Amino acid sequence: MPCRGSIPSPRSRKPSRPGPTRGEGCLESEARAAMTRKPRGLTGQMEQLIESALAPGRFISYKASFDFVADLEAAEKQIAGLVPTAPALAASLYETFLAGCNEKAEEIDDSSGSLGQLVDELFCGWIKARQAAGADPDETATRLLAWMDDDPYGFCYQLEKDAAKVFDKAGLAAFEKQVRARFDAAATAMPAPGGSSRRNPDYRRRRCGEILRAVYLARRNVDAYAALSEATELTALDCHALAAMLVSRRKPAEALAWVERGLVLDKKNPHGSMAGHDLAHLKRDLLTKLGRGNEALDAAWAEYLAHPSTYSYEDLMKYVPKAERRAWHEKAIEAAKGTDLRSLIELLLETKETERLAALVRQSKDAAIEEVSHHATGPAAKKLEKTHPDVAARLWCAQGMRVVKAKKSRYYDAALSNFERARRCYEKAGLVADWHRVVSKVRSEHHRKTGFIPGFEEIVAGSGPSEKPSFLERAKARWSSRRSEDGQ
Repeated sequence: MPCRGSIPSPRSRKPSRPGPTRGEGCLESEARAAMTRKPRGLTGQMEQLIESALAPGRFISYKASFDFVADLEAAEKQIAGLVPTAPALAASLYETFLAGCNEKAEEIDDSSGSLGQLVDELFCGWIKARQAAGADPDETATRLLAWMDDDPYGFCYQLEKDAAKVFDKAGLAAFEKQVRARFDAAATAMPAPGGSSRRNPDYRRRRCGEILRAVYLARRNVDAYAALSEATELTALDCHALAAMLVSRRKPAEALAWVERGLVLDKKNPHGSMAGHDLAHLKRDLLTKLGRGNEALDAAWAEYLAHPSTYSYEDLMKYVPKAERRAWHEKAIEAAKGTDLRSLIELLLETKETERLAALVRQSKDAAIEEVSHHATGPAAKKLEKTHPDVAARLWCAQGMRVVKAKKSRYYDAALSNFERARRCYEKAGLVADWHRVVSKVRSEHHRKTGFIPGFEEIVAGSGPSEKPSFLERAKARWSSRRSEDGQ
């Protein structure tokens, strides 16, 4: 029987205490046992594959973690392939793999959470294999909950959401039954003196409530989910889940009632939430389905006025009648004039308002443009290079200045490329004097940046980065030369 231990922390975090000592945690013990067995047939071959992929004893850095996990995923696919023909063997191998991942947790920087995501898939694969092998659903639920309890590395964080989706009917019923028993027991339990906060009955009841919510959502059990939410603490997220289930049952009016209730709850949160954002979108869709399109449009317009952006514009136009789109477009662009520069640049670029975009940049100060992310200024500069080279030149300069002023030496190559494109745009626009002013400013303010100035002077002299052939250009030239020689 699997051991029980500490409650998990989020999977992407490193453990707040040193890793488990030798002998602590069942999965770690299973890993050591599995990795010292002599190979026996297919089982032995697969265990060797798992051990090789886990690279015992080698620390995996953050940069190397993605390739490392890719190798683990390849091994998992081979185990998954055994489920249809040898499910019991697959289940056993999944357990070995899970044990190995827990053993490996001290030897990897999993800041990205990629190993945690893989472990989530391993647990789901284990459930599928157990079900295919006809294993006892109660035993499967018991063992899974034990692992969720004994989870020092947070690999089981919110595992219930994915597990509920792969359980079959009998498995989900067994899982629900055991979690419900824990939930009810926690309601009457008394806190143990000096006990861990995570073993506090209030915490355990809240945690069991989260798991039950995932179960009821998977079963689309509206009544059970609503009763549980009312008995604990109803949230905006609960209201969205209930509304979504009712939408799937084609009950838009009932869904709208939950949406309205959720929006009221979300207003109590001073900073709002993603649930509130999702509820607002769902409300507009439901109003449209209920024949109240004008109300949906009014709501979308109010949202746009509060936060003008490409996203709110796109959402607004979904509810505008086709015959009125041009008028509403003009209305939206005018209303966006007071928003932040980045959002306005992105909006004008997305809506193909090239002339307005050029006018906006012309009337903006250099310092303001330099504050805008290159994710906005870069695409805008490329768009304007042919039609408005003077504007594009200022945008390219702003990107280069942003990097140099921030002393981001790793991006100096990008800054040099920006300045070179700016020079060409200034020349195309016949504004050589403006380019000379930029050169004087850069030399005056950044002459001590020895990692940048030499390259900048090459650009000024007309021999910047783009005048040097790229790797592929050199390769193609050499390849063509070889072909010519062979032809001779």
